[in-house]
Amino acid sequence: MLLALCFCALSCVGLSKDVIEAIFVQGDPVAGAGQVVGLLGGSFDPAHEGHVHITKTALKRFGIDRVWWLVSPANPLKTASPAPMLCRLQQARALMQHPRVEVTDIEVRLGTQYTAQTIAGLMRKYPKVRFVWLMGADNLIQFHRWQDWEWIMETVPIGVLARPNDRVSARLSKAARIYRSAMLQSHESGLLRRRNAPAWCFVNLPMSNMSSTAVRASGDWTAPVVRGSK
Repeated sequence: MLLALCFCALSCVGLSKDVIEAIFVQGDPVAGAGQVVGLLGGSFDPAHEGHVHITKTALKRFGIDRVWWLVSPANPLKTASPAPMLCRLQQARALMQHPRVEVTDIEVRLGTQYTAQTIAGLMRKYPKVRFVWLMGADNLIQFHRWQDWEWIMETVPIGVLARPNDRVSARLSKAARIYRSAMLQSHESGLLRRRNAPAWCFVNLPMSNMSSTAVRASGDWTAPVVRGSK
């Protein structure tokens, strides 16, 4: 009954049947008790091969069981509005094809805007799952600007994956300096999944310099218009 009411409500605002089905078919992400789930957040505007590479590397190097892509409605640190949420979800799901990776709109379902809020919400919703926050080294550089960033560092282990141009700046960042004693060496990356926070690991990788900004600038990302979205 609830699903039918939601379907009717979304139909009334102009969303097509296939778009509505795309919302409901996915559902909440799934993880079993005791599993370790890596969380990769971002606007994914658009998702690209760099995200895929980071994700596959995180699965291997950190020994985590699953990775959830948290496609955010918007980035609080960015002023420009991203492409419509449904377009970004569909494009990300088409790109990231892996049995242990799930692209999710869980932040919309939780009603959260900031990473700390999302982590807290996920911990309440999945009390028997361990979470590891994943991010690129470029985010570590500005991590001290995130809301409640110290709470994040003290609550979940963090895996940092470094693109070549970000390594030095990231290692000298405020967060890295304050929590230097909690850092695992690269060869200890497989231990991160079971470490209690604060714990973080910096992994150097020969990675592509591709970014969502570069993809948008190249003109290769033109989000399709979804009827009923603004």
